[in-house]
Amino acid sequence: MNSAPIFRRYVALGDSFTEGVGDPDPALPNGVRGWADRFAEVLATKTDDFSYANLAIRGRKVLPILAEQIEPAVAMRPDLVSIYAGANDVLRPKVDIDGLIEAYDEGLGKLAATGARILTFTAYDVGGVAVFGALRGRFAVYNELVREVADKHGATLVDFWRLRDYQDSRLWDVDRMHMSSAGHQRMAIAALDALGIEHTTAPLELTPLPTLTRAQRRAANIDWAKSYATPWVQRRLKGTSSGDGLRPRRPILAPVEL
Repeated sequence: MNSAPIFRRYVALGDSFTEGVGDPDPALPNGVRGWADRFAEVLATKTDDFSYANLAIRGRKVLPILAEQIEPAVAMRPDLVSIYAGANDVLRPKVDIDGLIEAYDEGLGKLAATGARILTFTAYDVGGVAVFGALRGRFAVYNELVREVADKHGATLVDFWRLRDYQDSRLWDVDRMHMSSAGHQRMAIAALDALGIEHTTAPLELTPLPTLTRAQRRAANIDWAKSYATPWVQRRLKGTSSGDGLRPRRPILAPVEL
């Protein structure tokens, strides 16, 4: 029977998904915690010399992630690297999915060449999301190509598309675009399970869903559109990003406080 792997140098790459947006913690850099922190906290219990870096920045697309984060990650000589990228590209009005996958393939190749274990992810199934549901076909194509690239480089895959419990709105933040604290906890569990890491991490307790009338649901949707959807569209039209001016929250390998 194979023993569970022990990792000592973990580097997390990507966008808001990995930065931790939706899981607020004012005491931490950028004011968020996230699944990667929660995941790293478990890894830190397995060895006395564990260290963790998180280079992810919200709003980043595939090419900037690869250009800005791959080389610094390689320089840290990690034995585990996680990378999530692509959703911000697929959501754009126009996208060259084949070109993105070609670049993603090259990036994963550079990470694999270090000998590090690679953990990667598909994107969520947006089929049930009113605003983004029309893009479901794009996401399906992108995800299938991500699966192929993961197989090519021997990466461990967390297939977000197939995690059906994320259809529960309580696993999503109020902006409906990022995971909530409960969603980040669920993703940490999925990552630990995918790597065969023994753990006792449990899902966060969920509060009961409120019963809303049709009028209340409509009012909530209008409020969401004004507060979150419209600003998101405006940033895309202006070519700006929620991550502009932000720096990585854990730019170097450092121990995890437990």
